[in-house]
Amino acid sequence: MTTSQPDDREVAGLAARLREHRLGSRLTLESAAARVGLSPAYLSRLETGQRQPSLPVLLGLARAYGSTVSGLLGETPDDLDPVVRGGAIEPGRAGGWGYRRAGAPGRAMQALRVQVPPSVQDAVVRVHPGEEWLHVVRGRLRLTLGDRVHLLDEGDSAHFDSLTPHCIAADSASGVELLFLHTLLQSPGGELCLGGGPH
Repeated sequence: MTTSQPDDREVAGLAARLREHRLGSRLTLESAAARVGLSPAYLSRLETGQRQPSLPVLLGLARAYGSTVSGLLGETPDDLDPVVRGGAIEPGRAGGWGYRRAGAPGRAMQALRVQVPPSVQDAVVRVHPGEEWLHVVRGRLRLTLGDRVHLLDEGDSAHFDSLTPHCIAADSASGVELLFLHTLLQSPGGELCLGGGPH
């Protein structure tokens, strides 16, 4: 279908920008992959457009490169339109997570619409500076904060310090759709802490 062509071009552009950001950060493929908990081969596939990153991977790469998700997506401050039109969320080819910008780029806060599929769960526990707010639009969410597991239904929200170890996953058969807002604070301790997630 012709409607898929712009998405294909955007994916190709993202791959090139991921490589440019890594080189601009003076990181080798191996060192960049290690910072985000990826294999160098997988990061290479992202940079050649053979795979599309899930939202957690994109967030991790943005932090590793001292950038933002908007920067990796190629959005510039010149694009600052206060109105962001809705549209379909296309699932990624890797991980199945789907995301779409829901706020203006170049801001201190970043807003996204996120779809987490039911069959691909994110078992990575994350710890980084900043704050996160999420709101369940559709489905049921399993949010792990530290040692506590919270089940959020449609209409429920959560707001937490990102230094609290956290993990999100769908807890409904159809997956979960979220509004996701975060501050992406940069600091030497801002790298992801990776580990086994809850089962």
